[in-house]
Amino acid sequence: MYKWLDERLDLTGLYQKVLRKAFPVHHSFFLGEITLFAFIVLVLTGIFLTLNFEPSIREVKLPDGRTVPAAYASVLYIDSLPFGAVIRSLHYWSAHVMIAAAFLHMLRILLSGAYKKPRELNYLVGLALLGLAVVTAFTGYALPYDNYAVTATRIGYGIANSIPWVGTTLAQVMFGGEFPGSEKSIPRLYSLHVLWLPLLLMALIGAHMAIMMKQKHTQPRYAERVAPGRILGVPMYPQQLVMMGILFALYVGIMTMIAGAFLARPIEAFGPPTPNTPAVKPDWYFLWIYGILQIIPSSWKFRLFGDTIGPEFIGGVLIPGILGLVGLLLPFVDTRKDKMRYMELPSEHPVRTSVILALLVFFLMTTLAGYKIDFQQQGSLLGNNAVLWTLVLGGPLLTYLVSYTLLRIFYGKEEAPYKA
Repeated sequence: MYKWLDERLDLTGLYQKVLRKAFPVHHSFFLGEITLFAFIVLVLTGIFLTLNFEPSIREVKLPDGRTVPAAYASVLYIDSLPFGAVIRSLHYWSAHVMIAAAFLHMLRILLSGAYKKPRELNYLVGLALLGLAVVTAFTGYALPYDNYAVTATRIGYGIANSIPWVGTTLAQVMFGGEFPGSEKSIPRLYSLHVLWLPLLLMALIGAHMAIMMKQKHTQPRYAERVAPGRILGVPMYPQQLVMMGILFALYVGIMTMIAGAFLARPIEAFGPPTPNTPAVKPDWYFLWIYGILQIIPSSWKFRLFGDTIGPEFIGGVLIPGILGLVGLLLPFVDTRKDKMRYMELPSEHPVRTSVILALLVFFLMTTLAGYKIDFQQQGSLLGNNAVLWTLVLGGPLLTYLVSYTLLRIFYGKEEAPYKA
């Protein structure tokens, strides 16, 4: 049978070209694989959730006599099934892990300089994957259609609607009308969440892996001494696949325990949508944007070409957009080393490392600003807008100066570009 298939599909050639590819054995390289494992679990648990979810806000009556939206009732039904709440929780936490692992993976790429030529294209694909994962998570926010989901999604709708000149059209296309209220909103977000965005993610993941296989991994620095000019690692089959299988089993086991011990946000805690707006905060990967919106004064608005530029657009679109644009342009601006094979050490590039650390502090400080109302209720000094702005602007600047100074003192000037 193998000979028959080999004559037609060249399985031997496939084995030599793909399954014998060398993979570096380094702990930081598993971050990309964890991202992939989280996506696989999201797809598998999502199939179960899809089979039991009704994407509609039509009114249905529960056994206890309450009348609630069908989407809300279907989530109650899922939670009542054997292990239904655990599977929904596993889906919820895997979304967090996927975004966190992708972010840490991108952080490794930035600190090691692995975005440079010839890997610019794969870096951009990875950046798109991270952004698309966040957007996919957002489209799942509204689906339970409880008071929390509606309130949190309304913030996103307001941000989309605030984009000058095209915001209203963009919000109508994405949300199917005004949110909340439109009967098309949940079906529209549902189709994006379970079909179109996952298909895009699969396509990008496939492209990301194909390009990586073609260009090969970057190498840990010790490979320069052990096997100069060669790829140091283990073959994909069987060693790498065995390690991936063990890691996937560990991931599923650990995440299932977490999902069982810390169930996803119970929708009964907030109940079905009401005119009242509960005090809610988005998940951590949106909290930094929410924090920026909290500290931007409402007076920050002006007219431009017949439309209004307001605080929602500045905090929710403009600032994240500038950071995204910097990320997109980075490999075309930082071109100091071509055809890089080995991972650069953060200490070799004090400016780049210090900027990245400053950005991390910026994200932490804006996330802290997301708790502004809580600080005000506690009478804390952190509830003051001036204090938060000082932290948001001063924290990253101080981090850059301290980091750059220490790196220059302990590691000296930037080293000359490495030549393989």
